[in-house]
Amino acid sequence: MFSHPSGIHSALRLNQLSLRSTGVIDRIEALSPSDAIAQRLNELGFVPGEPVTVIAFGPLGGDPMAVEIGFTRFALRCSEAARIILRTPQGEPVA
Repeated sequence: MFSHPSGIHSALRLNQLSLRSTGVIDRIEALSPSDAIAQRLNELGFVPGEPVTVIAFGPLGGDPMAVEIGFTRFALRCSEAARIILRTPQGEPVA
């Protein structure tokens, strides 16, 4: 976790959030300009500014994880969730 230049927010990846924690999407990490996973996450609504909450983890090592954006729930592999960079208000417990 690191401090935002303004000192207001901390950043982390979606797969680092604990159960029932919420973060706000900052960006999706694209490995290339035509990264299909990053494009699909964007199409599904994983866009900057959207709050996302972790609602469940899979039974074996936490994979997949279930998350909620608005009234929609998604199951993501932890490797996909790691590509979603979040920001949380400083001081809010995130782990």
